[in-house]
Amino acid sequence: MAQRPDTAPAFAKRRKRGFEAASSLLSHRVQKAAEGRGFAVARLLTHWPEIAGADLARMTRPVRVSHSRAGLGATLTLLTSGPTAPMVEMQLPQLRERVNACYGYNAIQKIVLTQTAATGFAEGQAQFAHAPRKPAAPDPQDQARAREVAQKFDDPVLAEAMARLALNLKTRKTPKG
Repeated sequence: MAQRPDTAPAFAKRRKRGFEAASSLLSHRVQKAAEGRGFAVARLLTHWPEIAGADLARMTRPVRVSHSRAGLGATLTLLTSGPTAPMVEMQLPQLRERVNACYGYNAIQKIVLTQTAATGFAEGQAQFAHAPRKPAAPDPQDQARAREVAQKFDDPVLAEAMARLALNLKTRKTPKG
């Protein structure tokens, strides 16, 4: 006699759901950890570069959301380094609007900057990403050689691709020794 669907073993139900995203497996644990720091919406932590913007995300990191006793909004504490603090300070009103858009209402009343980690000096060593280096301009002689290679082809798309390939091969750093 066949089992009824509601009495099927749990592993059989799991098999029917298919592949689950890895984020759904950890979402409960991430939410618990975020709530410990006052973050009611863990999305603020997990999507910080999208919320703050790439430039501000490189210079800041959300540390804590603390609620006042009066209940009139919360304070977001951001970790930043000393030299970037004045630049971040000027952008706080726009950042507050972006953060409140993440929450969906006016949850954050004030943003406070700190230059030390909230966990202490030993545990919270702040590491921020540096701006990516811009590649050096190729040598004009290498560019001329790449154009010579490209002139050998009639198809413009192929000619451009071959010019890029020739330039990449010429400017590629080869290991010494």
